[in-house]
Amino acid sequence: MTTATTAAAQGGGKAAAGKGSGVAVDGEKGNVGGEAGAVVRRPRRDAARNHQLVLDAARELLGERGLDASMEQIAARAGVGVGTVYRRFPSKDSLVEELVTLVSEELVELGEQALDGDDGTGLEYYVRVICQSFADHRRWAGLLLPQASRTQYAGEVVRELLVKFLDNAQRDGTISAEVTPGDVMAMLWSMRGLIEAVGDMAPECWKRYLDIHLSGMRSAGPLSQNPAITTEQLRGLPANRFGSQA
Repeated sequence: MTTATTAAAQGGGKAAAGKGSGVAVDGEKGNVGGEAGAVVRRPRRDAARNHQLVLDAARELLGERGLDASMEQIAARAGVGVGTVYRRFPSKDSLVEELVTLVSEELVELGEQALDGDDGTGLEYYVRVICQSFADHRRWAGLLLPQASRTQYAGEVVRELLVKFLDNAQRDGTISAEVTPGDVMAMLWSMRGLIEAVGDMAPECWKRYLDIHLSGMRSAGPLSQNPAITTEQLRGLPANRFGSQA
């Protein structure tokens, strides 16, 4: 965020903008432009720090209370005024959107790092990373990944990474050749649903059922007589479904 203020009048003890000086004024920010007609803009010293404090507080509170957490509660947890929160995020929706984007981009970064040097075990690693993220954000995991433009892109990258991991696993023989990308996505949806359903009652149980899913995918025999979800069907699902049209 950038700021500008008037130059202070010399010797008068009172700040004033000279008539016709053209120097921009922003009393809250407190930065001064030096020459007539000039606008000096530089980031407020604590702006980045406050922004991060708000995001960290929102992430904690949404993890504790879900979407019921209020902007006032987030401001109190961050140790800033509620006006500071609203200056950065005009609504709670915009704040949640920013958080979801951050989580989505974290998943992309972890996936890209794991893809380098993947020895065929990367698929299992990455689905565990994604499910752990669902668990870490279980009170709002249903929002991963939503329809925000940046997050849509991140969701598409996550899905592409999963396809690459699956190709590597099948090439190296660690996952059955019959497993499709649709099978992997369906597994992730089921894990997210389980995590949301059990909540705090059994927060770690998803790990057992993911193990069971993955064990079945390693099987050398026929997996099922029923067809898998196709790529066309995946793309036809609503955009707020994780990994579909995301």
